[in-house]
Amino acid sequence: MAWGSGVASLSLVLALSGPGSEMVPVPDGFDEAWARVAAHFHEASVDRGVVGGTIWFVQDGEVLAREFHGYADRDEGWEVDEQTIFHWASNTKTLTGIALLQLRDRGLLSLDDPAVRWLPELREVQVPEGSIDDVTVAHLLSHTAGFRASTWPWGGDEPWHPYEPTRWAQLAAMMPYTELLFEPGSRFGYSNPGIVFAARILEEASGEPWEAYVAKHILGPLAMDRSYVRNTPSHLRRHRTNAYRIRGGTAEPRGPDFDPGITVSNGGLNAPVPDLVRYLAFLSGRDEEAAEADRWAHVLSRSTLEEMWRPRVEVGEGAAWGEAHERMGLTFFLTEHPEGGLVGHAGRQWEQLSFFYLDPETGAGAIGVLNTDEDPGPERRLDARELVNEVRTMLVAEVFPLFH
Repeated sequence: MAWGSGVASLSLVLALSGPGSEMVPVPDGFDEAWARVAAHFHEASVDRGVVGGTIWFVQDGEVLAREFHGYADRDEGWEVDEQTIFHWASNTKTLTGIALLQLRDRGLLSLDDPAVRWLPELREVQVPEGSIDDVTVAHLLSHTAGFRASTWPWGGDEPWHPYEPTRWAQLAAMMPYTELLFEPGSRFGYSNPGIVFAARILEEASGEPWEAYVAKHILGPLAMDRSYVRNTPSHLRRHRTNAYRIRGGTAEPRGPDFDPGITVSNGGLNAPVPDLVRYLAFLSGRDEEAAEADRWAHVLSRSTLEEMWRPRVEVGEGAAWGEAHERMGLTFFLTEHPEGGLVGHAGRQWEQLSFFYLDPETGAGAIGVLNTDEDPGPERRLDARELVNEVRTMLVAEVFPLFH
């Protein structure tokens, strides 16, 4: 199993991406802190049976360090490298949030609009207290609307259960059997269908399918040229990671692609890490080239991004990824570290676990993803969420504070 390393040294690192080959200064202690994170990432991955994964650290669009572990496709012998395309699952939700804020800034909708104004199907939802009119677009984007967590109202463990609903009509048919679990705006409750509802509002307000809208208004302008949803284009198949499920001690491939159905806006993004680096560069807003900055401004203004990062609700025990997720903005989680704060998200789907975090004040960011998980049970060695959370916690505690 091959390991690849891009660890910085002598407090300077040769930029691994971005314009030119400039030497980018890194803070004292970065080399040692990154080495500890990298060592844990590799050792834990070997010990627990991870087939492949990678972690990166960036600043203002420049790659400061990166680690590659194992295989994108074990049977083909394809090692994980910078071109490997992973599935980013719920990180996709931030694209949906940005798209809705674009429409808001263009005057096509308001965050205070009742969701039912755009989706009359919601009138069928059971509301024990109050009214469905109380649910706003902002509630959907901040996971405070009161909808359940999963798209389907069952466990999905029967062979006849689809992986996800494939059509809007299926979600609409479930409205009479859907209930608001708490008063809208009163607390946090992570909800996949809530984001799907938000995406449906995007389609109603823009007149375009979510996939077409996001490709034209976000992925294209950010030059995320190898990012896509649903099935992998044939010219990128060589770089697409497989997904692995460990059963009985053996990592079995599940296949590289699956159908996210109507939930594509909730967890459909596939991309190589360099495209995520571009995304974090846009979020940091610190590129010095005026042309790039102008193009980014057409995606979303700095003031609107910062609005998305203002806390709306405490996350508390409803966090999907552990105690570090303390507050929720508009589709972005807000996480504190000892010297400041981070914005980001995480994802888990089709045996692939991922995260990205950005410190808007310093432009420092981290990206990580694995392609393997294991069935729960008494002999389980790999809980991929736990491993990702260990790496994330080390980055938050030991690496991000160095940039202040």
